[in-house]
Amino acid sequence: MSVAAAPQRRVGVFGGAFDPPHIAHAAMATAALEQLQLDELRVMPTGEAWHKSRGLTPAVHRLEMVRLAFASLDRVVVDPREIRRNGPTYTVDTLTELRDETPNDKLFLIIGEDQAAALTTWHRWREISDFATICVAARAGFAGARSTFDALSGEFVPFQAIELPPMDISATDIRERLANRQNVAPLVFEPVARYIAHHHLYQTA
Repeated sequence: MSVAAAPQRRVGVFGGAFDPPHIAHAAMATAALEQLQLDELRVMPTGEAWHKSRGLTPAVHRLEMVRLAFASLDRVVVDPREIRRNGPTYTVDTLTELRDETPNDKLFLIIGEDQAAALTTWHRWREISDFATICVAARAGFAGARSTFDALSGEFVPFQAIELPPMDISATDIRERLANRQNVAPLVFEPVARYIAHHHLYQTA
């Protein structure tokens, strides 16, 4: 008696430092879920980020903030594997693990324009498209998107675009506001803001 193969699921992979996670991250997740018709979106906080010149907030805090930020979104799973992995975090390793665990899943790597522009500097970057469809989230009307997509096309990297609403929000700006004791309530979800305040994160001495 033959065993039926597991149905193919559409699974998104959304990684980042999330230092801290903010409303634009959630908007990006929502757009990916809807536009790519995903069955599941795995949100993965970065462990040891090889490409970051600054030190990241301890992983235990970033992981908990991510759980708070994405708690209300259906079909989102917070995956801590990159935080638990020893050594630098490489996307190609994560995708390899996911394919080995669930070979029937169709994977979609969700990245922003800044990440897409730096894609050719990533570890074993040419192999990434062997594991997943690369999906670049671009803000509607943002002029930089065209040059980013042209660069990817020039490298013969297949990709799919995800359209985002215009949102001028960055984790860097949020950290600077917090360091200066400014209000960040409009930029992060209330549970995340409370967590930051309770643990005195991003405050200078």
